[in-house]
Amino acid sequence: MTVDDSTSGEDVKPPSDNSGYPTPHHVVDHTVEPTDDPLAIRLEQLILGAERRYTPFQAARTAGVSMDLASRFWRAMGFADIGQAKALTEADVLALRRLAGLVEAGLLSEPMAVQVARSTGQTTARLAEWQIDSFLEGLTEPPEPGMTRTEVTYPLVELLLPELEEFLVYVWRRQLAAATGRVVQAADDEEMVDRRLAVGFADLVGFTRLTRRLEEEELGELVEAFETTCADLVAAHGGRLIKTLGDEVLYAADDAGTAAEIALRLIETMTHDETMPALRVGMAFGTVTTRMGDVFGTTVNLASRLTSIAPKDTVLVDGAFAEGLIRSGEAPASEAQAAEAAARAEAAGEAAPSYRFGLQPMWQRPVRGLGVVEPWLLARRTP
Repeated sequence: MTVDDSTSGEDVKPPSDNSGYPTPHHVVDHTVEPTDDPLAIRLEQLILGAERRYTPFQAARTAGVSMDLASRFWRAMGFADIGQAKALTEADVLALRRLAGLVEAGLLSEPMAVQVARSTGQTTARLAEWQIDSFLEGLTEPPEPGMTRTEVTYPLVELLLPELEEFLVYVWRRQLAAATGRVVQAADDEEMVDRRLAVGFADLVGFTRLTRRLEEEELGELVEAFETTCADLVAAHGGRLIKTLGDEVLYAADDAGTAAEIALRLIETMTHDETMPALRVGMAFGTVTTRMGDVFGTTVNLASRLTSIAPKDTVLVDGAFAEGLIRSGEAPASEAQAAEAAARAEAAGEAAPSYRFGLQPMWQRPVRGLGVVEPWLLARRTP
C-alpha cells in the first residue's frame, strides 16, 4: 500500500520496491487484487457488503487520511501492500475515517490507534482462518454428485454470515465487559497495566516424538482436543486463556487458589484420557505486564521454566504462589502444621481446618536467567 501521496488515483505507476523497479509479481498479495472468477467476486461482495471502488490512495484521500497513516493502519490490521490495485470498498474508507476520527478527537493517540488496529487484525485473522479451515470446509461438501464445492459455498455463506456476525459482536461485548470489570477493580492506575496475577503453562510431554509418529490429521485432532479441553477448563473455573501454542497453553488467574484448581483439573482430566499424552504444569505468582491480551515479565518466564522441569502429571509452583495459597488458608505451610492445627481443634471440640491443596518443597536448583529457585509440588489434599 506504499505509494506517493502526489499520485492520482486514475494515473498511477506500478508498485515498486526501494530499488525503483516494479514489485516482482509474486510479492503482491493477489487475494485482494481484482479477479476474473465471477464466483470469487460475488463471494467477496457478499462478505464485504460492497464492491471494489478505490485504490489505496483514493481510499485514503476520500477518508481524509494521509497515505502514510492509512498504510500504517492497514499494515497493522494485517493486510498486504497492494500497490495501486482497485481493491478497496466504502467500508475500508469508513474504517479509516473512524480510526483517524478517534485520534483527531483526542480519544486515542496515534500509536494507540495503530495498536487497536493490530490487536483487532491479529485476533480476527486467526478466527477467520479457523472458520474457513475447520468450519466451512466441512459444511461445504457437495450434497449431490456433480456439484462443486464453490457452487455450495455462496448460499451457505449467505445464510451463515449475519448469524456469525451477530454472535461475534455478542461475544466481544461480553469479553469487553469482563475485561473492563477487572480493570476498574484494580487498586490504582499502575495496577491496570502491571498487575499481580497467577500465571500457568500447561505442556504436553513428548509432543515432539508424537509429531514424528502421528499422521498430520491425527496430530491436528489431538492439538484441537487439547486446546479445547484446556480452554473449557480454564474458563469454567474462573481463569483466562491467554494463548495456545500447539502443545502448550498459557493461562492466568487473579489468585493462586483459582490457578491451582485449574492446574489440577487439567492434570486429572488429561490423565483419564487415554488418547492424550502426559501433561505437566508450571505456575508462578507475581507482577506481570499486559499488552494486547498477552502477558510478559519475570513471573511469566518463571512459570515457563518451572513447566520445563516439572515431572509428567505434576504441577510445580514458585515460592510466591505457595505463599499465596498458605496466606489464603487453602494450603497448610506443612503437613506437620496441619496435624498440629487438627489436634488443637480436636482438643477444643472444634472442626479441624480444611485445606484444598497440599504443598511439598522440592530441591533448590538454578534456573537459567532467574537464579536459584525452590519449586513446590502442588497436589490436591484429601482430608
